[in-house]
Amino acid sequence: MTQTAIPYIFMRGGTSRGPYFRREDLPEDRDRLSKVLIAVLGSGHPLNIDGIGGGAAVTTKVAMLSRSQEDGVDIDYFFAQVSVLDQLVDFKPTCGNMLSGVGAAAIEMGLIKASGDVTPVRIRATNTGALVLAMVPTPSGRPGYEGDTSIAGVPGTAAPVALTFNGVVGSSTGAFLPTGNLRDTIDGIEVTCMDVAMPLAIARASDFGLTGHESAAELDENRAFFARMETIRQKAGALMGMGDVSQSVTPKFGLLAPAAAGGAIAARYFMPWNTHPSMAVTGAQCLASCALTPGTVADGMLSRPTQSPAKVVLEHAAGEIEVLIDFSDEDGFSLHAAGLVRTARKLADGHVYIPYSIWPGPGS
Repeated sequence: MTQTAIPYIFMRGGTSRGPYFRREDLPEDRDRLSKVLIAVLGSGHPLNIDGIGGGAAVTTKVAMLSRSQEDGVDIDYFFAQVSVLDQLVDFKPTCGNMLSGVGAAAIEMGLIKASGDVTPVRIRATNTGALVLAMVPTPSGRPGYEGDTSIAGVPGTAAPVALTFNGVVGSSTGAFLPTGNLRDTIDGIEVTCMDVAMPLAIARASDFGLTGHESAAELDENRAFFARMETIRQKAGALMGMGDVSQSVTPKFGLLAPAAAGGAIAARYFMPWNTHPSMAVTGAQCLASCALTPGTVADGMLSRPTQSPAKVVLEHAAGEIEVLIDFSDEDGFSLHAAGLVRTARKLADGHVYIPYSIWPGPGS
């Protein structure tokens, strides 16, 4: 035998896509798991030519699912971000876009049964501990993918998947403001270091000489900005108690600017070594929370809503994303839950193959 076959479902989740596996079909050891995922995606080539990755960070993501042993939770969702070029795998963050497809994939895999026209699936994002309720369309007892909901960054329409996130404050660092400050100054740039669903260092676009309305391609071409941003990101990671983050995709980096198209605020999100073509679900929650919190770098950019829940529309590089934030501000800003609507679609299923020498398969 020269290759190992691994069953999988290939799905688009939100504005990301990648393979969804049953966790039991992959090696338990993290080092071996990393080698398997690198081979699956084809990391190490800009086109991922020897794997099923798509040559971009949003298409080299992996979801691994299992039945949860925790009371009140249906599915454990373990996420991996595989680099396009560097043959690195990061298990620290989670991905809210890929999470959009977890409920449907779990039903497709037989990990949970559909119940009615809409099936509630309680998901634990094991990387961060966040608990997410996904409302999955299941007409006729099977996941339904057709519908009239559109999301920026994805052509056409599909069935809506409503997501409600709980327990996302301090999910990576243990604190809403990991440095203890609403603003820190790093290399002359004011940043807000915040941890809501995803730890971010957030700055004003204008402080980098940017408008905050540049396209993803324009930003990716601005390597001087990326060099300066990466230095600040690494120093922010240390201030946030995350240690040396030079080889980690977290903390991510975000830029804010006044809205230009009727939204609440404009935002750009970095993954972190290139620009997200639209917006991450986790990043949107953190950026929206920053926008709502007095004293952050968002001050002066928007008229903050005072009633909860608040709808925050972020203008991003591909359009808009709407985040519904349940919060209180009686004793400083406090986030209770965040809700978004995404879509997902099953693209393929079957087996993906890797060299037998990398891993002979379960039980080896």
